[in-house]
Amino acid sequence: MTYRRNIIAPLAAAIALAFAPLGAAHAATVAPVPQASAAPAHKALLAIADQYYDAQARFEPIGATENGDNRFDDQLGMSIAPAKRAAQFKLYRQFAQRLQAIPRAQLDAKDRINYDILQYELRGLLAMERFPEHLLPISQMDSLPVTLANYAGGEASQPIGTVKEYEAYLSRVAQLPAWIDQAIANMRAGMKKGVTQPQAIMVSALPQFKQLVSATPEASIYYTPITKLPAAFSDADKQRLSAAYRKTINDKLMPALARLSTFLEKEYVPACRTSTGLGALPDGAAWYQARVANATTTSLKPEEIHAIGLKEVARIQSEFAIVGPKLGYTGPAAGLPVWVAAQAKFYPFKTEEEVQAVYHKLSDVLDTKLPQLFTLIPKAKLDLRLEPELSRATASDHYTSPAGDGSRPGVFWSVVNDPTKYGSTGMTTLFLHEGKPGHHFHIALTQELNLPNFRKFGGNNAFTEGWALYAETLGKQMGLFEDPAQYFGHLNDEMLRAVRLVVDTGMHAKGWTREQSIQYMKDTLGYDVVAKTETERYMAWPGQALGYKVGSLKIQQLRARAEQALGEKFSLPAFHAVVLGDGTVPLALLEEKVDRWIAAQQ
Repeated sequence: MTYRRNIIAPLAAAIALAFAPLGAAHAATVAPVPQASAAPAHKALLAIADQYYDAQARFEPIGATENGDNRFDDQLGMSIAPAKRAAQFKLYRQFAQRLQAIPRAQLDAKDRINYDILQYELRGLLAMERFPEHLLPISQMDSLPVTLANYAGGEASQPIGTVKEYEAYLSRVAQLPAWIDQAIANMRAGMKKGVTQPQAIMVSALPQFKQLVSATPEASIYYTPITKLPAAFSDADKQRLSAAYRKTINDKLMPALARLSTFLEKEYVPACRTSTGLGALPDGAAWYQARVANATTTSLKPEEIHAIGLKEVARIQSEFAIVGPKLGYTGPAAGLPVWVAAQAKFYPFKTEEEVQAVYHKLSDVLDTKLPQLFTLIPKAKLDLRLEPELSRATASDHYTSPAGDGSRPGVFWSVVNDPTKYGSTGMTTLFLHEGKPGHHFHIALTQELNLPNFRKFGGNNAFTEGWALYAETLGKQMGLFEDPAQYFGHLNDEMLRAVRLVVDTGMHAKGWTREQSIQYMKDTLGYDVVAKTETERYMAWPGQALGYKVGSLKIQQLRARAEQALGEKFSLPAFHAVVLGDGTVPLALLEEKVDRWIAAQQ
């Protein structure tokens, strides 16, 4: 249930290791703000920003594809190769030095934000250099062979519909064997250094890689585009592409996939560590702290985040105790989610249209209420659509952004596989998060701001998901949670985000085992099978799940600070405009921005 964007590319998308607040470093140059940047400083900044983004996109072209930049769809990238990695860090250092040479005082307010975010990102990326992320190229959550297999149908981030797009995908398939051999070499190096994945997640991953091995090229998932050749293609193109796909898959890819599967099963899984968290690896505590800083864009320590998580879990459970009896439940608070899931009355739908009707009605209600909370509203419209049948089985409710040129609206996609099993309690909070004022207000506005590419296609999870989670809380203010079932749905979603803070930091910083995390999730959320897959997700992506709740709490904290400082002068629409008005920013910079706004109002 989220905005579809590349959520984790350990190096290319890292933002950013915590450091002293930028405001302190630049206190002498904050005022007066020039009306427009001096031309040489402005041009130099934009040149570095564009070159930095292109260098990142070439280094991690899959990340660019995931983020909606399709210029490099024929490239796979070899970011896991030690020499490529070293060259990329050398580039980052050069960009940082060039940025340092630009006189920040000569930049206008908007350019200063670009400057500060670019500096923040570069520092964060360089902070990751000491940690051997490249020795862990594969997990059950992500690896290039699986990502490329998921692209094969043409419905994912990489379009496969024109002759050129067919050739681009084939180009990537042809580059995959070299990536596989580099990954095997890296994992062997990791085995020698004691830097491996936890055994449990690789046991879960193994079936994926066995499934990729096929008896014939035609049976390979990577051959899927040829089974869908458009009728409009010429016979010559159809024959040429079919032959090229068949030959590349048969001669290059099939042997490489077999090598990978055999290596994982016979060598890697037996050599993997039996410990759970990143903290068990050499330099693991510092590695996890860097990951936490990347994920949250704050200087919070794992112990602080763990304590925040426990506090939030207790707060939400106390709310469960109040809302439970209103729903007819009298058991212990922790058991409320399981009880609700078993009640037929919370599954009232018989058709897809009935589900859609609820969302359409909610959208209409929000159109009357949101103008009281927002003056800054995107021009792009929000459409409500059902997920196409083709991708319905594997999708979850989500948002896709509008086209930058205004030719396509933002879309809230509801995924209804079986209407009789579509729970009604979470619908309000889900729409506030995925639709408006959550992802749509943030993402659509960001596209309308004419930002440099590194910000347009980049961003960070803490702000993006933090804003959407904060947007859910506005339901209470708008009277949308007066129905106890809808308020429960809101609390239940919040609970998952709070539990993530506890188990992620528990496993990676406090020595929790995988089994401890699974048990905690079962006890707190009532999860069964999902507790295992969620736990293993956090094992594979240390820190990634922390941004949602940390971001939301930071926005709530800044709002409370502004309300207290400004009293009757406080305007919620103005506060929201300050938060959203410059697009996605690291939380540390958001805090400075809000503090400057408070001071200006006073």
